[in-house]
Amino acid sequence: EVQLVESGGGSLQAGGSLRLSCTSSGFSFDDSNMGWYRQAPGNECELVSTISSDGSTYYADSVKGRFTISRDNAKNTVYLQMNSLKPEDTAVYYCDPACSWGQGTQVTVSS
Repeated sequence: EVQLVESGGGSLQAGGSLRLSCTSSGFSFDDSNMGWYRQAPGNECELVSTISSDGSTYYADSVKGRFTISRDNAKNTVYLQMNSLKPEDTAVYYCDPACSWGQGTQVTVSS
């Protein structure tokens, strides 16, 4: 059974930083492309960033230069370092593209 457990969210003021973690099990993490997605109230689930099995990365334009994705295959974990956070980054963050497999982790950024 595939399990994804997101953590690291919180409430903070604009300009702050957070590091999200997603620990997985039930599939071959080393061989898998991983990503972070987010869903704000009333919005669709949107892609934030991906990292391939070989370490290639992609970022949505809205987070480029502020967020950094990384992975630790030994820990089956993917991370999202978020700097210079903005109120528009407020959302529930997931590491599945449906924004529904895990419980997600809430990020709330106030101005």
